[in-house]
Amino acid sequence: MVGRPGPTLVLAAALFLAACGAEPAADPTPGPIDPAGEAQARYHEWVATSPVSPARAVSRVALGDSLTLGPDDADVPLPGGPFVLRAGRGLATLEGAGGSRTVAPYRPASIGDHTLVLQGESDKPVVMVFGSTETAAEPWGFYPLDSSLVFEVQLRRDKPSPVRMLAIDGVEVEGYHVGAVTVPLGPDGTTLNVRSVPDLGSEESAFEIYFRDATNGTGSYPSGRFVTLFPLGDDRYQLDFNRARAPFCAYSTAYPCPVPWHGNSIAAPVAAGERYAGKDNPLSFED
Repeated sequence: MVGRPGPTLVLAAALFLAACGAEPAADPTPGPIDPAGEAQARYHEWVATSPVSPARAVSRVALGDSLTLGPDDADVPLPGGPFVLRAGRGLATLEGAGGSRTVAPYRPASIGDHTLVLQGESDKPVVMVFGSTETAAEPWGFYPLDSSLVFEVQLRRDKPSPVRMLAIDGVEVEGYHVGAVTVPLGPDGTTLNVRSVPDLGSEESAFEIYFRDATNGTGSYPSGRFVTLFPLGDDRYQLDFNRARAPFCAYSTAYPCPVPWHGNSIAAPVAAGERYAGKDNPLSFED
C-alpha cells in the first residue's frame, strides 16, 4: 500500500483479518522487485494521468447514512446534480435524475468531469472526490537515483501488535508493528520501526516504514515519506530509499496527513525518492 497506484478492488481479506483481530501474514509480499527507475516512472505517470490520482483530489467526506452532491448547498458541491449517495451493506447507491446505480468500494464512479471513490473500513466509509485534469497538480518528481541508498536489512521481529494508523492515502487502517531494521545512516546508524500495513482496496499488505530525515521541508515532504520493504528470504529485505513516496496529503489538503511514527527519524539527509517543493506544512512532529 505504501503508495499503491490507486486501489481498484473491493474490500476483502485484509479488512476481514483486521476486523477479526487476526495477526498479519508472516511475510507480506509486495511483488517482484523491478528497477527503481521504472517504478518511479510508472508512479509519476499515474499521478499525472489517473482519474483517481491524489493530484486531482478535491474533497473527502464521511458518508454516514447519506450525503448530497451537486448544488452549492450540497454536502459536496459539484457541477450538475443534484445527486444523493446512500450507504448500504458494503456498497452505496448513487441516485440522480437519470436513475440510480451501485457504487462499490474502491471502484471509481464518474459524475460528469468528477470521479467518486468509496473507501475506508466498512463501518467508517468515506467518499473521495476527484476533479478533472484541469484541477490536477503536477507530480513532484524524484531525486536522482542513488545506489548508495539501497540496503539489504535484517528484520528483527517482535510479537505483532495492532496499531491504528493512517496509511499513505490518509485512510485509517489497523496495521501491525512487526519489528525493526537498522540502516547505516546518521552518526551511529538508525533503527526504524516496521509495520505491516493492509491495502483495504485489495487482499494485499506490505511491510512499510514511515520515516523522517534531514531533507523534510527542504526537498521532501515535511511530515515524512513511506518506503516498502521487499522480501529477499530469511527475514532479509531490500530497503531502497529511491522508492520512498510522500503521503497523498502532499498533493491535496483533502487527505488527512499521517502522524510521523515515533522514533523513525534519520539524523542525515536521504536525498532519494519523491521530492516536494510546496509550501511547508505547519505540523507538529513527534520525535
